[in-house]
Amino acid sequence: MSADRQRLAELFAALDRDGRRSLLEFAEFLAARRDGAGDVADEAPPAPRNLPRPDDESVIAALKRLRLSYPMLDSAPLLDAAASLVTAHVLHGRSAVEVIDELEVLFADSYAGLSSGREASK
Repeated sequence: MSADRQRLAELFAALDRDGRRSLLEFAEFLAARRDGAGDVADEAPPAPRNLPRPDDESVIAALKRLRLSYPMLDSAPLLDAAASLVTAHVLHGRSAVEVIDELEVLFADSYAGLSSGREASK
């Protein structure tokens, strides 16, 4: 087993039931990321869907909601920042509300960059 897999197995084993479920959901999120292909450079990106945020939303559910709200974004550049935020929540106990707030800013900023990049290329 590679060192990365061994470390992941150790972390997984150290988590409680909810933490394990969150880690699996996050792994599914990473595995399902879009490839970002197919965008046309001179077209404006579609507007975000702005799905409502439930009061008791989990961090992983927020990631799924934000991916649905911003399907036009290439998730690869977002992954490092999102992974850091999820890690801060799952492993370091950072509040879900605080992490979700930052995830929303991350996605909104990425969309703003996409929009301004498209407009600049016109």
